[in-house]
Parts: sequence; structure tokens; C-alpha cells
Amino acid sequence: MPLAKRISKLFVLIFTFLAVVSAPFLMRGEEPQILSQKERAALYNGWLKVRFEKVLPAVMRREKIDMWIVVCREHNEDLVYWSLVPQPSMFAWRLTMFVYFDRGAAGLERLSVNRWGGGDLHKEFADFYRPAWEPETIDPWERLARIVRERNPKRIAVDESETFAFADGLSAENKAKLVKALGPELAARLVSAERLAVGWLETRTAGELDFYPRIVALNHRIVREAFSDRVIKPGMTTIDDLEWGVRERLDELKVGTWFPPMFYIVRPGPGDPNDKNGRVIRRGDMLRCDIGVSYLGLNSDIQEVAYILKEGETEAPKGLRDALALGNRLQDILIGEFRENRTGNEILASALRKAKGEGLVPRIYSHPLGYHGHAAGTRIGLPDMQDGVPGMGDYPLYPDTCFAIELGVRVPIPEWDGREIQMALEEDAAFRAGGVAWLDGRQTEIILISTLEEPKSLVHRPSAVIK
Repeated sequence: MPLAKRISKLFVLIFTFLAVVSAPFLMRGEEPQILSQKERAALYNGWLKVRFEKVLPAVMRREKIDMWIVVCREHNEDLVYWSLVPQPSMFAWRLTMFVYFDRGAAGLERLSVNRWGGGDLHKEFADFYRPAWEPETIDPWERLARIVRERNPKRIAVDESETFAFADGLSAENKAKLVKALGPELAARLVSAERLAVGWLETRTAGELDFYPRIVALNHRIVREAFSDRVIKPGMTTIDDLEWGVRERLDELKVGTWFPPMFYIVRPGPGDPNDKNGRVIRRGDMLRCDIGVSYLGLNSDIQEVAYILKEGETEAPKGLRDALALGNRLQDILIGEFRENRTGNEILASALRKAKGEGLVPRIYSHPLGYHGHAAGTRIGLPDMQDGVPGMGDYPLYPDTCFAIELGVRVPIPEWDGREIQMALEEDAAFRAGGVAWLDGRQTEIILISTLEEPKSLVHRPSAVIK
């Protein structure tokens, strides 16, 4: 073979190798079945119709709200806006006003006060809102005030809240214009939509709850892909490689995330002196990930652990396995304290008391999941607030809600000279009338990474198709 061709072939092999190394999450075999954008919009909009028919009227009546007004401007959308519009919707067109009025037996009236309807979404918006704009009306605020006067509601909720950011989306400028347009008598009826907005955001329909396990299963699959002996090569792979690899993988799957993927190394002693930042993965390390997936408007949040086997090992040290079992026990204790109408602070105090009574050294910091990652609903502790979370933790627990059961136990590891570690875990669950159920199971065994000496390629073992 001529020298030029040999050199050319050598460069091809080098670039091919570098491409594989730099893209460790390249998949072969069956891919997860991810819905197209059109399919996602159809499914999401179907959920939204049910939410408007069942969830919103129920929450408004629970909170004794006759009318809810949501006002926002383009580029300054109220945080609840995205949950109130069909897909695809990217922003509010100019000044956008939504009015929800409870007509009792006649159902919930939904009005849109906006000259442009939904912008390019005229048809989609027409399925959800009755246009209440009058072309001859010059001032939209006067049109809104007329709608309110005609219906004469007793309690008018607007998005103002000291406790929940989700319910605090009404800007000062819009509030001032609203009060002026309504006049003193109607403006005196304005109340905070805090509990209404939180209830709307946190409550999941049957369709959403049926689909949620698929989102969590996708998250679990991505964890398993990252924690693979086809990806991790001791002494070379860093946790930065894993973090960027997961981000690329999410892009490949055309799903999002609500926080950057994170990986942590837990090891018995000092690291390699050549590894200045302690981020190179070695044999005998325990790894922990923190990964969330955003898909169909809903979010997941998973933390699991893996162990890099040393030469000759077939399982993780018993101390680590025992620590995971204690973490599982804390999970059981916590979800066993979930009771409807209990506050997050009450659940936290009861779970911590029971865990400590069993000799555990617990820390609980669980949060709702839904339209957001740290979502609307009651908070069950924070890492630095183990005596309760004022405000958010005083909100009660309601059924048909989802949570990231996030917590940790402090455990000494005998094989590591008694070094204490925090076995931190996070799995996703739904609270329904029948109790708490894991959305896609939970980790009960440490993931083992066998670290092949010479992996044939940095690709993943195929796993089950997520349908």
C-alpha cells in the first residue's frame, strides 16, 4: 500500500477512535421510543383538556375561589402561564389575560382577553378558551373589568404569594393597572391565588400518572447507560466526561433536563496525586449521580449509586451494601408517613423521629415533582432545615401528586477504616388515595461496573425498549 494511503488510513482510524472516546453515550441496539413533537403536543393537549374539566374546578372550589385572573406580558410570563396553554406555545402574545370563572353546575368558563388570540395558535387556543376580545374595545383593561363586573365574583384570585414563587407571577405594573381598572369595590375582593396555583400545578390527572413511569424509566435507563463498564475506564474517565455525556445523550433523545447532570466520587482515602481535582474515576470508587429528565411538560429526578470493582472483586464492600439497605429503610419510613392533609413538616418530624428511634442517622429533603423539578406542593425538609420548612412545609399533602423521595443516611464503612459516608438516594413516587407507589421502582442493589481492561468500544449494552 502506498505511504500516502497508509497515512490517510491511519488518520481515519485515529479520528474514529477519538470520536468514540469523546462520545461515550453512543448507543447501539434498540433506542427508547420517544414521541415526536406532534405526538407530544396531542398527548399534552389531551391532558390539558381533562385538567381544565376536572382539576381546576375542583381546586377552585376547594379554595373557595370564584374567579382566577392570570395576567402576563410577552417576555415576562407568569410562571403558571406554561401550564395553562396548549402546545406548541413558546410565549405569551403581547398582553395576555386569562379569566377562569366558576359557574357552578354550568362548569368552568375560560376566557382569553387578547387581541391576537394565541398568536399563531388560533385553532389550538379556540379549543381551550373563548375569545373575549371586542375589536372596538381600545383598552384591554377596561374589557377585563367589564367581564369581572358582569360576573360579579365574590373572591377574585390573582398570583401573589410570599411563600410560593409559583403563585407570585403578577407583576407590580400589571397589579396596579388591574386595581385601577376594577375600581375600589371589585379590587377589595382580590385575594391571593397561592393555594389555588399550587393545587393546580401539583395535581396530576390519571393520564399523567399513567405516563409518568415512562419518564422515570427513561431517567433510570440514562443512569444505567452512564454507570456502564462500556463507558467508564478507570484512570481515564472523569465525572466531567459523564456529565457532558449525559447532556449529549439527552439531546440525542430530544428530551430536556431541569438542572445540569451531576456525578460525585465517594472513596475511602486520598485520590491520585496526579489527579489535581479528584475527578478521575478509579477502581474501588463509589459513584453517585443526580440526573433529571424533562419530557411532556413533566420532570423526574434520580440519584443512584454504582461501585467500580477492584481486580478480583465480584461485589461492592459489605459496608456499602449495608449503607444502601439503610437508605432503603429510611425511604420506607418516610413514605409510610404520607397521609392526606398532613403537612410536609409533620411528615418530616414523624419520619425523623421514627428513623432515629431505629438507630439511623437520617437527613430528609424530599420535594414535589411535576411541571417543575423542585415543584409546587409541600416540602418535606431541606438539607439545612431538618426542623421543618416554614411556609412551604406548612402546606398540606394532597393525593394525585408526585414526589422525589430524596434523603440520606450517615453510615460508617468498616472496609474503609470506619470512614463515615452519606448514602444519598433519590427515587420518584406518586401519592394517591391508596398510598405511595414508586413510579419505576427504586435501587436496592449497588450497580456494579466491572471495568473491562480493554473495552472493545465505548458503547452501551442494549436495555429494554421504553414504550
